[in-house]
Amino acid sequence: MNNACHTPKDDDIRPAAVTETLDPMRMPSGNVAMRWLPRGQSALWLIGAFVIAMMVAAPIIAVAYLAFFPTENIWPHLASTMLPRYVKNTAVLMLGVGIGVTLIGVSAAWVVTMCKLPGKRFFEWAMLLPMAVPAYIVAYVYTDLLEYAGPVQGILRDIYGWQSAADYWFPDIRTKGGAIMVLSLTLYPYVYMLARAAFLAQSICVIEAARVLGRSAWSSFVTVALPLARPAIVVGVVIALMETLNDFGTIDFFAVHTLTAGVFNVWLGMGNAGGAAQIALTMLAVVIALLVIERYSRRRQRFHDTTNRYQELPGYDLGPVAKAGALAICILPIVLGFVIPSTVLIYYSVGYFDQSWTADFFEFAGNSLLVSGLATALAVGCALFMAYALRLFPQPVLKFFVRLSSVGYAVPGAVLAIGVLIPFARFDNALDAIMRDTFGISTGLLLSGTVFALVFAYAVRFMAVSYGSIEAALGKVRPSMDDAARTLGESPWGTLKRIHFPMVRGGILAASVLVFVDGMKELPATLILRPFNFDTLATHVYQYAKDEMIEQAALGALTIVLVGVVPVIMLSRAISKSRPGHGGKS
Repeated sequence: MNNACHTPKDDDIRPAAVTETLDPMRMPSGNVAMRWLPRGQSALWLIGAFVIAMMVAAPIIAVAYLAFFPTENIWPHLASTMLPRYVKNTAVLMLGVGIGVTLIGVSAAWVVTMCKLPGKRFFEWAMLLPMAVPAYIVAYVYTDLLEYAGPVQGILRDIYGWQSAADYWFPDIRTKGGAIMVLSLTLYPYVYMLARAAFLAQSICVIEAARVLGRSAWSSFVTVALPLARPAIVVGVVIALMETLNDFGTIDFFAVHTLTAGVFNVWLGMGNAGGAAQIALTMLAVVIALLVIERYSRRRQRFHDTTNRYQELPGYDLGPVAKAGALAICILPIVLGFVIPSTVLIYYSVGYFDQSWTADFFEFAGNSLLVSGLATALAVGCALFMAYALRLFPQPVLKFFVRLSSVGYAVPGAVLAIGVLIPFARFDNALDAIMRDTFGISTGLLLSGTVFALVFAYAVRFMAVSYGSIEAALGKVRPSMDDAARTLGESPWGTLKRIHFPMVRGGILAASVLVFVDGMKELPATLILRPFNFDTLATHVYQYAKDEMIEQAALGALTIVLVGVVPVIMLSRAISKSRPGHGGKS
């Protein structure tokens, strides 16, 4: 056995197109084609990158400005009354979800990767299925199943002869504990896929060394695999916590007063934009803290390759009891997070098909397709421009612009919506005043209160997702291709069109799918920015579920779930191919 054991670099354990959104600065080797560009063209690329970066930064700047200079400062009132409760509930929710996704995601990743199980190939991709179901839809389904008038309690009353709620105790799903359970079931795949990619990236000689020393599967996991995978696990947990902070549908339905709920309450309930911006700025502080933790963890954990011994990982043989436990670890999250919600939605969709398959449904679906499609085109186009600009002109100022353009995904949708609405509304009001004074006509709402505001917010929020996929694909194109094109007299745009674009179509397609699906599911930003009498499938499902009419919303919810399955399959394939030496001989 080779004694020179491999310990993977932290960069190796993050699959392409999944986590590049958190670290977009991986660059292709060499100063690709910088000599190619005349000074004027270099300036155009820099100006374009600056405009895109400012497009992303503008909402954040707007929120910060309004928070520090509100029209009516209610911060003392918020700090002494509502804010402590919002902060406490948010902290409890994030702590519970952090523990939940870590336990489920890491244990499932280890079992699927390192243990011999029946149906192992199925579990590899099926563990990602709960990611396809938005948390608010899972919340609606379980509330319908577990409430007093639901089928579960009804069956129990029939079996045991109970007459009323006073005769027995049953846990209430609409609590902080219920919200933690629902969010953990839908967000653990972030930890699972990154932890599994980390375990796949570990060298066989590390596992062999642990076995030679007599380590059991559990001991090898705790003392060897877990420390090596810790940076990837932290990244997954941070992503899950940011999604928890962004969630509104679940916590609103369960009446859990978090910072996100506070933004809606102060903005819509009290009509105070400054107070909402101040709460939003508090949320941004939490996001920044999470990003600092994530980056610090990866910087502290550096490993290096000393061998190329990558081959099929040997699986641990488990006894009957251990095997049953391992199967339970894999089966329960899939059943609770995907099978049960999907089955209920299918049942209601069939039973209430005539009430759901209406002109309104097609209108809502069309609105979702329109907004998500336009946002996808804008986000992917900007991401492709930024990635190619950085390839041509890899200078610190451009790297800064790229990093700035990637922060949108970390910003909660409610915060981003306020940041978009403020400058858009002021622009509309200023233009309307000028047109009234000059020409005596009103321009109305040109930006705020229009579909454009929604498209802009979606593009800003999901640009980092598209950039990660495109940058990863573009980084695989050898610099010699650029050199050859330059030698033949091709311009940068011509090279992008004729050489790079055909070679990175897969990355562009992956980016487009991810952005489109995220747009279909987005709820907080849509609720704030949508035009009057404009509903998407997400807002349609939210409104009907809030009115206790989940049956009529089931078809729309099922449509969102089916659309969400597509990126799950793509991610599963990407993770399976992420192991060094995949497809080759060891």
